[in-house]
Amino acid sequence: MVWLTSLPVGLLIGGCLLVAGLIAIASRLAARAFLLESQHDGAHAIAAPLMSSLGAGFAILAALTLANEAAALSDAESIVSNEAADASRLAWAATTPGVAADLVHTALLRYLEATRANEWRGQQAAAGNDPRTASAVADLERVVRTEAVRPGLSTPVSTELLASVDAITTDRRARLASAAKQLPGLYVITLVVGGIALIANAGVLTVRVHRRGALVISGLTIVIGLSVALILALHNPWDGSIVVSGYPLDSVINDLVHDYFHT
Repeated sequence: MVWLTSLPVGLLIGGCLLVAGLIAIASRLAARAFLLESQHDGAHAIAAPLMSSLGAGFAILAALTLANEAAALSDAESIVSNEAADASRLAWAATTPGVAADLVHTALLRYLEATRANEWRGQQAAAGNDPRTASAVADLERVVRTEAVRPGLSTPVSTELLASVDAITTDRRARLASAAKQLPGLYVITLVVGGIALIANAGVLTVRVHRRGALVISGLTIVIGLSVALILALHNPWDGSIVVSGYPLDSVINDLVHDYFHT
């Protein structure tokens, strides 16, 4: 399902609306083809009461899913903001007299650039197995911990350096864990099947009316198509149509490049 959620938003919306429309048309044509005219009233009497239960079931599933995916996106953005804040904290801590700020800033810049280039999208966003990023993390840890035990460095400064680098690695682990989260496939299938059943049932209700009258279900079809498209777009904020913004980290990278952090 990764290939589907990684499609551009416009293509995803258009595809879902097209599929929903085809289902509506196919259900109406199938009902008119397989049901005798004398059976139309009976089919309508059966399908009408089902609309409430099918509609409620789909609405509940869609609402819960959208709320969960929106919360996941918000959490992911919070993790990135925290990582940027901790990186900035380390950069400022390194400007303390007695600390080799250039070494710390260089290692931090290398780590942030490796993260944005190699660990932001795709499988690496969840696996965290990119060798260049892993090397940058190890180098950052080594440089900061070496500086933290310099002779003559005060305990508060050493503590600040160690706490900052530990916070960065913790944020990275939280980011990797967030990227690894996926909706169960069966859950998504149930949601999609529920939408299909609702559209098909609505199509059966139009079997007694002419073609123009059948357009009354177009609103329902559009809402279902857009709901599914939005859920798929939000499904994976690290490799989907809507990706977590890397602006907070880019801002710190820009500050490091332009030597913003100095005493």
